[in-house]
Amino acid sequence: MSKYSKQTRLLTAIDCIVFGFDGVDLKILLVKRGMEPEKGKWSLIGSFLQQDEDLSKAASRILKLLTGLSGVYLEQLHAFSNPKRDPIERTISVAYFALIDIHAYEKQISHEFHAEWFRLDKIPKLIFDHDEMVEMAKEKLQYKAALHPILFELMPEKFTIPQLQNLYEGVYGTEIDKRNFSRKLLSTGLLVKQPDKERENSKKGAYYYKLNKNNYKAKFQAFLNIIPNSHKLKG
Repeated sequence: MSKYSKQTRLLTAIDCIVFGFDGVDLKILLVKRGMEPEKGKWSLIGSFLQQDEDLSKAASRILKLLTGLSGVYLEQLHAFSNPKRDPIERTISVAYFALIDIHAYEKQISHEFHAEWFRLDKIPKLIFDHDEMVEMAKEKLQYKAALHPILFELMPEKFTIPQLQNLYEGVYGTEIDKRNFSRKLLSTGLLVKQPDKERENSKKGAYYYKLNKNNYKAKFQAFLNIIPNSHKLKG
């Protein structure tokens, strides 16, 4: 028997939600869709699963096609299976989200797809159910950020506390008191102060820090104290 009888064949798509941070704003990478339906409208980067691929390989292929990157943080999010999500054919989409430092990779972003970074609060209307995918990815990022050092995937190796506060405010969509954030963050013992300063944004400058990765596993719950309304986060 070469195929299962009386079964409907379905297409499987992979869509990637690519988050990036530029030191000021948390952003998402979108492309102009290159085919009908919805040609020319804003979309997540995606493609169909090929015969010789598993899901993770397909997601890595799509991400590299768009950004030229490999080995970045990439996590499966959810399978979207509404029978009417694609008006052309029945297509199940498996969504992934990726985290990159915009400054480290901005020159590698492919212009073939008319890719553009958008602030999370300035995202245009997306095709199909891609808005739903983005909202779910944002919720997942909020949850993961409270439990794991996931946000540091968006940061350069060394960073300032104001930059880190900008990132947390972007992820959680709220303003955080500057003094409380700095005090709670330093009290975790998870940051290592560097001797040099970032001086582009002020004459006084702000000291750079690095994450103490060796100490993180033992004190990972310390970050819960600096997350706004962390008790409300959903898994």
